[in-house]
Amino acid sequence: MFAEILNSRPMETLLSGAAAWAVPPARDPAWNCVAPAYRQEISRLADAYRTTPYPMRLASRFLDFVRTGSRSADEESYFLRRRKLCVSALSCCMGNDADLDAVVDGIVCICEETAWVISAHNVNPIPGAPKPAEYPLPDPQKPYIDLFTAQTGMILALVRQMLGKQLDAVSPVLNRRIGDEIARRILTPFMENDDFWWMGFRRKDLCNWTPWIVSNVLVCACLSALEKQPLAALLDRACRMLDRWLDVVPRDGGCDEGAGYWNMAGGALLDCLETLEQLTGGALTLWDNEKIRNILSFPRKAELDGGWFVNFADCDARPFLSGERLQFAGEKLGDPSLTAMGCRLRGTLEDQLSDVPHLTRALRLLFHPAGKAVEEKEKPDVWLPDLQVRVVHRGPWTLCCKGGHNGESHNHNDVGSFMLYLEGRPEIVDAGNMTYTAKTFSDQRYTLWNVRSAYHNVPLIGDREQLPGAAFAARQVRCEQDGLSLDMAAAYGDVAKTLRRRLTLTAEGLTVEDCVELSNPRPVAWVFLFRYRPECRDGAVEDGSVRLTFPAGMRAEAEEIPVTDPRMARNFPGSLWRVLVRGEAQKAVFTVRRKEHA
Repeated sequence: MFAEILNSRPMETLLSGAAAWAVPPARDPAWNCVAPAYRQEISRLADAYRTTPYPMRLASRFLDFVRTGSRSADEESYFLRRRKLCVSALSCCMGNDADLDAVVDGIVCICEETAWVISAHNVNPIPGAPKPAEYPLPDPQKPYIDLFTAQTGMILALVRQMLGKQLDAVSPVLNRRIGDEIARRILTPFMENDDFWWMGFRRKDLCNWTPWIVSNVLVCACLSALEKQPLAALLDRACRMLDRWLDVVPRDGGCDEGAGYWNMAGGALLDCLETLEQLTGGALTLWDNEKIRNILSFPRKAELDGGWFVNFADCDARPFLSGERLQFAGEKLGDPSLTAMGCRLRGTLEDQLSDVPHLTRALRLLFHPAGKAVEEKEKPDVWLPDLQVRVVHRGPWTLCCKGGHNGESHNHNDVGSFMLYLEGRPEIVDAGNMTYTAKTFSDQRYTLWNVRSAYHNVPLIGDREQLPGAAFAARQVRCEQDGLSLDMAAAYGDVAKTLRRRLTLTAEGLTVEDCVELSNPRPVAWVFLFRYRPECRDGAVEDGSVRLTFPAGMRAEAEEIPVTDPRMARNFPGSLWRVLVRGEAQKAVFTVRRKEHA
């Protein structure tokens, strides 16, 4: 994609001399134009952080990842340092010079860190690379660029851009130190090392790491005063990495990591596209490319009602999406509905700085005013043929269902699963994500209940759940007018000859038809994950709003699943309820209707 342009027009000839990331320096009149609500928020956040000292980042806490599996032990201090630096810098830019010492402290704290990599990312997952237990602490002689190394460089580069004069007045060492550390930890290894897996030279199964890291490396490069030739070489290399990532993204633009990862995947690609357009004076743009347009508009297709999103894979059911980025994407694509969605979801500075602090997006929020756009009156049905995700709206109901395979990025074993919403309220759900630990991306991943098919809305065949891997996939997937049909048998290995499922949604509700032909006789149990407490009756399961019916001779039982994980609890506080409907039927038809209409 980028290569098609760069092979005929070298990057050095495309560079126009225009600047990217021309952030107003502190005391520039542009800061006086920041909206009052954001000015007040900066003041409030700065007040809170003044009483919060920069925490120690301890080697023993870093080691907790290999000792106990905890990621948060290192990440709590790591991200708190960066949030405090971002807030203190923004406060200084608004004229609060008293926060300059906090900026200086933050710069020195972070520059003194042995590594900017977090404990969970301390190794490079390519063949022959050391494993965490073999390499429990970072080697300062071998800086590794992970997501947050690149993001740290971006933060420091922007702080220097905004407060360079004030830092020089304290000591010229500060600005020089930032430049030296960015060069040593980011720009040099980016150019000289082909072994980082996310570059796509050694591994082809890329994910959000590639655009996310590249987007932040571009900011570091733009603000590092590189000469034209080395800047062009870096940009060319970055574009070819993005091409490798784009090669694995489906043509329909669907993000198999889930809508919540669009910020780091499609949204990060958008950051790259914006920076490249600025640096080349508009000579390098891909806004009309169909695949790019599909990637950037994916969140609009995945949005349901009331802040809920299609949440297959490691996606939160109510994720934060960067509204300003969606607004900007809609403006560049000429897509009013995407623009309107972005304006509605712009959120706050704290949204951008909590979790992993993204200073670039906080600044864009400050200096890219919200527009006025008209929302679509009705959400259209969605079919993503490559991702095999279907969304259907009928009357008060919304159905989300999928085919796919069990080797997707951030995969859950969920071929043929579905979610059902009534008037914007979740009724039958996907539990979504939990707080990451060492197990999350290890060979123990499928010991976690939330990723197993036994806790998704699919059958259990005897004691056989769906199996992980791309070979365990849906077959004969067909998008139908009111839903989806597929054969799920291959997801279970060799225990089923066929397992045909048809999901049909009408204004009255959902019908699920399953036809099962097994290799050997086994009991079958159908799983339905209810959001609200159900009552099991003869032939039916009811909660306060809906009634699930099933064939005669089957029996249902419900198991409460207390939601104890804090990340999952943000979406589903309290409990979820796992309903098992057991029976011997070769064909089973289930219906879900409003309780009063059932």
